[in-house]
Amino acid sequence: MISIGLYTSLWSPPQAMLFRVTGGLRGRLFPLPPPARSSADLPPPDLARERSKHVTAFYLQPAIDSAAERPLVRLTPTTMLYSGRSQDGSHIMQSARYLQQELPVRIAHRIRGFRSLPFIIGCNPTILHVHELYIRAFQMLSDFPPIQSPSDECRFCSLLRQLLEDHKDVVTLLAEGLRECRRHIQDEHLIRLFLDETLTSRLGMRMLAAHHLALHEDKPDFVGIICTRLSPKKLIEKWVDFARRLCEHRYGNAPRVRINGHVAARFPYIPLPLDYVLPELLKNAMRWRWG
Repeated sequence: MISIGLYTSLWSPPQAMLFRVTGGLRGRLFPLPPPARSSADLPPPDLARERSKHVTAFYLQPAIDSAAERPLVRLTPTTMLYSGRSQDGSHIMQSARYLQQELPVRIAHRIRGFRSLPFIIGCNPTILHVHELYIRAFQMLSDFPPIQSPSDECRFCSLLRQLLEDHKDVVTLLAEGLRECRRHIQDEHLIRLFLDETLTSRLGMRMLAAHHLALHEDKPDFVGIICTRLSPKKLIEKWVDFARRLCEHRYGNAPRVRINGHVAARFPYIPLPLDYVLPELLKNAMRWRWG
């Protein structure tokens, strides 16, 4: 039996929601899927050299340096919630213009992070490939004309979808690249800081892009990616079913899960991060129980 305690505070915002999972948290239920791309899948040496030349050209672009010096303009979930609706649809245009200004700045900050890596790590073909993805994204966003009309915004949405697809394997590629050059890593603190900043920034950018795309959808109880009446209990139950099916497939059995605490709580929240965290917590707990 795995017990999940769900508690919210009457004196703190919903962000203070606490999950307590008992039953053990060791390892993973299943190994991660194989990397989507290995160094063997990268372009042959002549194409890699050609790509390196383009990276070097973009590396010296003053536009990247200038954007990297600008501060980030952060949006709180509250701002996203209350500016996510309007009678005339102007909120969509405002959101698109904000992203057109903000995403290049955030990407430029990450490019600067790649430049700060030790030379031998930054030259790794897989790391260089991810670096190039960020440079290409910066160029595509910077070259997009000012958004003046709904048709411009529609084309901008297509660009966002393309970039989300292009960058879907970034985490796997970074892990592979650092694994390939791990023997050359001398400053683990620097690499850990680089990864923390890169992954945090990536999650933030993907959430902003997904929120803008979701503003076009008319889903009950949702404003963009924000659920206005999120039920933690229902979300947990969804991932419990998922984890139990995996456990039964792997071990032939699965523990029962009991949810207690503030099970009737509902509040505005972004479920996307929980969709990353909950399955891992539950898989680890079930693996400890049966593995």
